Amino acid sequence: MTDDRRDSRGRQRSAARSRGDRSRTAAAPSQRRRWTDPARTAAFDVLREVDGSDAYANLVLPPLLRDRRITGRDAAFATELAYGTLRLRGRYDAVLAHCIDRPLDRVDPPLLDVLRLGTHQLLGMRVPTHAAVSETVALARDRVGAGPAQMVNAVLRRVADTPLDEWLDRLRDDAPDPVTASAVVGSHPVWIARALREALAGDGRDPAELDDLLDADNAAPRVTLVARPGLVTPDDVRADAPDTLTLDPGRWLPTALVLRGQDPLSVPAVADGRAGVQDEGSQAVALALAAAPLDGRDERWLDLCAGPGGKASLLGALAAQRGATLLANEVAPHRANLVRKALRALPEGVAAVRTGDGREVGEQEPGAYDRVLVDAPCTGLGALRRRPESRWRRTPADLTVLTGLQRELLASALDAVRVGGVVAYVTCSPHLAETRVVVDDVLRRRTVDGQPGAERLDAPAALRAVVTPGTDLPLGERLDAQLWPHVHGTDAMHLTLLRRVR
Repeated sequence: MTDDRRDSRGRQRSAARSRGDRSRTAAAPSQRRRWTDPARTAAFDVLREVDGSDAYANLVLPPLLRDRRITGRDAAFATELAYGTLRLRGRYDAVLAHCIDRPLDRVDPPLLDVLRLGTHQLLGMRVPTHAAVSETVALARDRVGAGPAQMVNAVLRRVADTPLDEWLDRLRDDAPDPVTASAVVGSHPVWIARALREALAGDGRDPAELDDLLDADNAAPRVTLVARPGLVTPDDVRADAPDTLTLDPGRWLPTALVLRGQDPLSVPAVADGRAGVQDEGSQAVALALAAAPLDGRDERWLDLCAGPGGKASLLGALAAQRGATLLANEVAPHRANLVRKALRALPEGVAAVRTGDGREVGEQEPGAYDRVLVDAPCTGLGALRRRPESRWRRTPADLTVLTGLQRELLASALDAVRVGGVVAYVTCSPHLAETRVVVDDVLRRRTVDGQPGAERLDAPAALRAVVTPGTDLPLGERLDAQLWPHVHGTDAMHLTLLRRVR
C-alpha cells in the first residue's frame, strides 16, 4: 500500500499545471480528460504486456519507467499500482463480477485491465474516490475509447459504494467452502490455495495459517542483498553504499542485508559482483549445503541447474574459502551467460560454467562430486510475492511435466555425487508433489534388497548452523525443511539434504 495521495485528482501536479486548466475547461465534454498521468499509463501498459506477451512485470516495468523518465513518487505509484493490481486480480475480478452485467470473459481484456487498475486504487491504495474514478475514466478514454470510459465510470462508482471490509464479507459468503473463500479473498487460484494448505499441514503447521500465507504472498517483498563471504563483508557493503540508501541486517543470516530503497545497483559491491540481490531463503539453502556434514574429500562442488547464478555465486565464494572448486551447469545458453556474470567477482580458477543437460551429468561423471546442489525447476509457488502474475499462469497440469523433470535431475545428482557426498534438493515451492513426493519416489527407486542408496540428513540442523548466532529459526519437526513467507519473511524454499551411501 502506498501513502502517495498526489494531488486532489490523484495526478502529478506538474502535469496538470503544464497543460493549463483553461484549455481543459474550454474543451468539448466528449474530449475532456482524454489523457491521464504517466504513472497510470505505465501501469496499464505493464498489465497489457503481461497479458499479451506472457511477460513478467518485474522485467517490463523498470525499463519502461526509465524510458519514460518516470521517477520518484510517480515511479513508486506506478509500481504499486501495477504490482498490486496483478497480485489482487482474483479478488478484484470477484468484486467486478458483482458490478458488471456480463461475464468477465466477455469484457475486452484492455477494458478489464482498466477496471482492475481503478478497483485497486479504490480498495487497495490511499487514493481518494473522486481521483481514482476520474483518472481511471481518463485512462479508459485515452487507451480504450470514449464509449467504454462511460462504463468504467459507472462500474467504479458501484465498486466505491461498498467499503473493502464489506466486499470481503460478501466474497466469503459467496464461496462454497472455506478454502475457496480464502482463495478468492486472498487472490489465489483455488487449486494453489488447496495445495498450500496441504503443504502447511504436511510441515506440521496449522492449516488455518493459510490466510496469513496468502496475505504474505500479496505483500511486496523487501529487497535483500547477500554479502558473498570472502569477497566482501556486510560492514563493507554498508560503508560503500550511497548515503541515500539504508542497509539493515538480515533477519536470519549474517550474510544478509535488507535494502531500504529500490536501486541495488547503486551499491558498489552489487555492481561489481561481490554482493548480489538474493532472498534470505535462497541464501540459507546454499549455506546449508556447504554446512552439511561430510566425510572425506571436499574438493569438487556442482550446481546442477545454476541459472541465473545467485546460489552458484554464493557457493563459489564459499568454495574459494575452502580451497574447493565449483562447476555451474546450466542447460539454457542465455542463462549460462547470466551465471558467468554472477560469478565474475570470484578468484580465477574457482568456478567454471558449462552448458549442458543436468539429467545427463550423473551418467557422464559418476561419483565425481562431493557436494551437489539441485535447485530444480518448479512451479515457483514459493515466490508468488515476487512474480505476482505467475499464479494466474500456472495450472495443475504443469506439475506432471515439472515433477518428472525434478525426479530425473535428483537421480542424476545422486549419480554424480560420490559415496559419502551430499546432495541438496531445493525447490522454490512448498507443493508436496514437488518436494516430499519427488524425494520419496527417487529414494524408493534407489533402494535395492531393502538397502537404501541414499539417506536423509537433518536439514533443519544444517540451516540452524548457518543462521546468526543466538537466532531461533522456527522449523518443522522433520528431516527436511520448509521456509514460509508468513513465518520467516522469505520465499517458501524447500530443502532436503541427502547423503549417498552406496
